[in-house]
Amino acid sequence: MDTGQNSTWCVGDVLKWTAEYFDKKGIDSPRLTAELLLSRVLGISRLDLYLGYDKPLNQEERSSFKDLIKRRAQREPLAYILGEKAFWKLDFKVSPYVLIPRPDTELLIEVVADEVKNNMRHEHRIVFADLGTGSGAIALSILTEIPDSFAVGSDLSAEALSVASENAFLNSLCDRISFVRSSWCDAFSSEFKFDFIVSNPPYIRSDVIPVLEPEVSVHEPLSALDGGDDGLLCIRRIVSSAFDHIKPSGFLVIEIGYDQGRAVSQILDSSDLCDGVRIIKDYGGNDRLAFARKRNPSV
Repeated sequence: MDTGQNSTWCVGDVLKWTAEYFDKKGIDSPRLTAELLLSRVLGISRLDLYLGYDKPLNQEERSSFKDLIKRRAQREPLAYILGEKAFWKLDFKVSPYVLIPRPDTELLIEVVADEVKNNMRHEHRIVFADLGTGSGAIALSILTEIPDSFAVGSDLSAEALSVASENAFLNSLCDRISFVRSSWCDAFSSEFKFDFIVSNPPYIRSDVIPVLEPEVSVHEPLSALDGGDDGLLCIRRIVSSAFDHIKPSGFLVIEIGYDQGRAVSQILDSSDLCDGVRIIKDYGGNDRLAFARKRNPSV
């Protein structure tokens, strides 16, 4: 895109050129990406882009837009460039310190909300934990579905906890969530029990990460992706300790890889603290969640 002083580029021209450029570069949703980036530069909505289709861009706007085009062409995720990502019913700040929330993970919110509504009897305020909370997207979304609940989000990354705290503030949920720096359940007192625990841990095999799309393998935090040689390292750690912190008849829900259902079922079945193990598939028919209930010793 020529950004010289003597060239005139209108909104329509810029969008057309950028969409074609992104398409050649193999960028997903090239037109939509161009619109979102230009909207950010101009500080207007996508609708306003079309209302001002013939509006020329000044030199500063063209220069700023060119910088964003270059970043996306180098496969930096759009969410990191924009600094935000919509998930469930909320908008979240994201940065390279946190995993970008995926639509597939929204199934976890659905399952938890249905379980609490239909199968959990409670006469007290529900308190749950989100292990490896990252941006806080899971915990904060669950809070919107369960009135008067309270969440504890744990993460080993201080930078991730800072992002999660900001998201709690931006979504007016600060008074319903607390954050703690911890590797999984390590920081939790043995006396403290949650009604349920959720987690979207790293579950990708180490040898698979280098062949993923650059948006993931190069730009997203390795600590939020790498599940060890078989992808199950963090899942084993969670299962080994989570049920010590769940009330009887409470439950654990973990997001898993598309082909990990059988292996994760075996890990859960090996624990003498849980039962009711089931693997929940996503709408594409792939393994997505592992569910297990804390065994009630009185039953």
